[in-house]
Amino acid sequence: MWAKDQRPVELVDLAAFGRPARLVWHKYRWSCPAVACAVGSFTETAGHIAAPRLVMTDRAGRWVTEQVGRFKRSVNEVAIELGCDWHTINDTVIAYGTPLVEDPDRIGEVEALGLDETLFARIGPWRTQHWSTSIVDVRRGQLLDVIPGRSSIGACEWLAGRDQHWLDTIDWAVLDLSGPWRLAFTTMLPDAVQVADPFHLVKLANTRLDEVRRRVQHDTLGHRGHKNDPLYRSRRLLTKASERLDDKGREKLMGLLEAGDPHGEVRMAWHAKEVVRSVYDHHDPDLALEFVTQLGTDLQDTSCPPEIRQLGRTITKWRTQIAAWHQAHVSNGPTEAANNLIKVVKRIAFGFTSFRNYRIRTLLHAGKPNWDLLPTITPTSP
Repeated sequence: MWAKDQRPVELVDLAAFGRPARLVWHKYRWSCPAVACAVGSFTETAGHIAAPRLVMTDRAGRWVTEQVGRFKRSVNEVAIELGCDWHTINDTVIAYGTPLVEDPDRIGEVEALGLDETLFARIGPWRTQHWSTSIVDVRRGQLLDVIPGRSSIGACEWLAGRDQHWLDTIDWAVLDLSGPWRLAFTTMLPDAVQVADPFHLVKLANTRLDEVRRRVQHDTLGHRGHKNDPLYRSRRLLTKASERLDDKGREKLMGLLEAGDPHGEVRMAWHAKEVVRSVYDHHDPDLALEFVTQLGTDLQDTSCPPEIRQLGRTITKWRTQIAAWHQAHVSNGPTEAANNLIKVVKRIAFGFTSFRNYRIRTLLHAGKPNWDLLPTITPTSP
């Protein structure tokens, strides 16, 4: 074996004295004289200098991965600091970040699993919305993975990729009032107890209340709310928790309802919303289930506004999941928090078009990888 030729390769390195720096590596091309050799000639590689097919030194590659992934700096900002282009930094982050997020020890045993969707991107001339699903360990507040779409099929496929022992450790399946998530949990986690998120139930009650207010507003005055209309002026007070209203606020609310709600429909919807909130005042799971079941029946009474009857049907449909919160005391709050972290990464990146880049960047920031492994990992080929 002898040296066939030598060629210099310029690699992006860490900045020195505040200025971009380059490392020039004189690579040897070796030739094998053996006739039976299938390779013939090859170029030398040295992982401690640079990973194959990357134009950045190994030390710089590990540094930019931590800067972009852990400290959520923008790719463009790091590229300007090192004096290279955007793709050089991004390719390096993907190459070094993929082994970190795919580390089998990153996802441990999960007791409570949460699902929620978040917008990935608006793509194409019509700005078509493309969604993603966040899969979160709601006990530890860890983003486990991000998958494309927001259907039960994607969630089922992801869960099918886990081993049975991992699935058996999940006791609670947390979701908002979403049919696809319920189907996915029922199909893949039949032994897990489904828990409806309290925030989304109260939000739904407030939404139905607001629908009643807007309908009555239009029926009585014939137009949408104006700033001096009684019901329009009451919109904030109606959605405010009853115990947070002081005497002045309560008196104002009652006066506005008296002036703008001739048939008492908005007042009835307001009371219904407060009763829904009182579901979480109970501490006994059996009593809570009985209360929720009766509440769903009562809200479907013909004397209630149609929007409240719809709320009653929803509560009846989800009564076991709603009452299960009193056993689990877990919510989708950590899932929403993970979505907020994803949105921070999206804002810093000024949006994504590649789902691969989106997934790796968000998991590096919110997926809690073991950053102590960064000096030891072997980067993947771009």
